[in-house]
Amino acid sequence: MMQYKGYVGNVEFDDEANIFHGDVINLRDVITFQGKTVDELRHAFQESIDDYLEFCAERGDSPEKPYSGKFMVRIEPKLHKAVALRAMLMHKSLNAWIHDTLETAVGN
Repeated sequence: MMQYKGYVGNVEFDDEANIFHGDVINLRDVITFQGKTVDELRHAFQESIDDYLEFCAERGDSPEKPYSGKFMVRIEPKLHKAVALRAMLMHKSLNAWIHDTLETAVGN
């Protein structure tokens, strides 16, 4: 995994072609990169992100942000009720309780 300007690249090695290749995984847009060495790969990754940002600027578009901070989760009503009650018992909003629970789960 590689990170640059908030974007995350996933990297694989193609043994037949003897090359590293990757793609940016936290966007709907497709951004790919490749290199024969780690330094070449890192440079290609950063250059691809910079090209994407420049392309968006030239078109007058806002680049897609890796994460907005919002997401929708669908759960069955029984679990929704249990989670909401747990949040109330802890004197937290449902959003705050879920935030704290997810933060604990990922170790932040």
